[in-house]
Amino acid sequence: MPDVTLYDTRTRSLQPFEPRDPARVGIYACGPTVYARVHVGNARPFVVFSQLKRFLEHEGYGVTLVGNVTDINDKIYTAATAAGVPSDELAQQMAKAYREDTDRIGLGRPDAEPHATEYVPHIIELIQRLLDTDAAYVASGDVYFRVRTVDGYGELSRRDLEQMDQGEGVEGADLKEDPLDFALWKAWKEGEDTSWDAPWGRGRPGWHIECSAMAEALLGVEFDIHGGGVDLVFPHHENEAAQTFAARGRPLAKIWMHNGMLELASASGEAEKMSKSVGNIRGLHEVLDAVGGDVLILFFSSGHYRQPLAFSDERLEDARRSAERIRDAARRLVPGPSPDALRPHRDAFFDALRSDFNTAEALASLYGWIRDANRSEETVGSDDLREMLDVLGLEGLMAADEGPPAEATELAEAREAARAAKDWAEADRLRDELLAMGWVVRDGPDGPELVPAS
Repeated sequence: MPDVTLYDTRTRSLQPFEPRDPARVGIYACGPTVYARVHVGNARPFVVFSQLKRFLEHEGYGVTLVGNVTDINDKIYTAATAAGVPSDELAQQMAKAYREDTDRIGLGRPDAEPHATEYVPHIIELIQRLLDTDAAYVASGDVYFRVRTVDGYGELSRRDLEQMDQGEGVEGADLKEDPLDFALWKAWKEGEDTSWDAPWGRGRPGWHIECSAMAEALLGVEFDIHGGGVDLVFPHHENEAAQTFAARGRPLAKIWMHNGMLELASASGEAEKMSKSVGNIRGLHEVLDAVGGDVLILFFSSGHYRQPLAFSDERLEDARRSAERIRDAARRLVPGPSPDALRPHRDAFFDALRSDFNTAEALASLYGWIRDANRSEETVGSDDLREMLDVLGLEGLMAADEGPPAEATELAEAREAARAAKDWAEADRLRDELLAMGWVVRDGPDGPELVPAS
């Protein structure tokens, strides 16, 4: 296998990627909590780890990617109460919207997408194991993890033990043996409409134990890569690592891999994390309506996955122009092998990905390949470009440039007429009908134009 290195958050260093079984590489990437429709920042880990799977498969590994959905959580109860709907109904609606929105990116689905509600028996078994080993205790129907039973707690996040705040507020503070302890199980409270029976009382799981149980059930312990946004390092991933080690005596994962946050410029000019709680979000579906999946993938790939990435209409426009540059180059190619003179660019592309999955550097090599292909006086075959784009999930840019069908054109014209008449409901209906056909209307230099949705 080629040498691949990845940055491990726990050791704060580049580590060689050395799976025990190259044919069975396991990746677990934390997915969304489905209390609202996802924003574009939520899509970054989806893209990063979907691309990572494609790359490792290209390198000869067999990969199983697991991307969970958190559908038991305090935020879901709160949002459902505010909306006046049952919490399970809200979670199902938002999970469906998440799948639909991320489908439109065009990277396919993870191999498994477990929902926490499907794994409650596994969660209860794991909590019972922690109780049996005195790593956890019951208090008035709640169950708490004894943080100080784990040597090295805080190693992942590099936080001082005495300065840690589990983010649970005052909830359960009077029941904890130690303020550092965190909830594995929360006793049922009046007004909560979803709960489960357990040996210590009816209630629901805490957030952290859900992911430990789902990851172990699908990938075992000591699987290869645990991924997610850097905002999850503490407390979520720190607690996952601690409780699994306390229960099983082995690490949950070998490499902890975290992507940087998507950031927006605030009113003060300072960058801030895109967050529902801050209210500075752009819905993923809105961004996909505007630019499509290929452009969004190119935008995410333009920065190193570990670094924050600035989000703006200008950056999206840069990505759109890059997509057009690739499409234009692809139109000039013929099927078949690429010239040997271009091979150094292709090799540099994959070398960049082997060195901590540096998509930004890889794209620079891809653009170098296109530049020299455009200058070439000989016929250029498309194999190299197709291979590079496929790893990034951008193979659609190689597709023939086909115009929209007549039916889509008629719908677009009807939508423009509805907008001119300020019949917004009809315009939205026609937009959705176009989207179902795979087309969106965007503003072009000559006015509105139909382009593929992804």
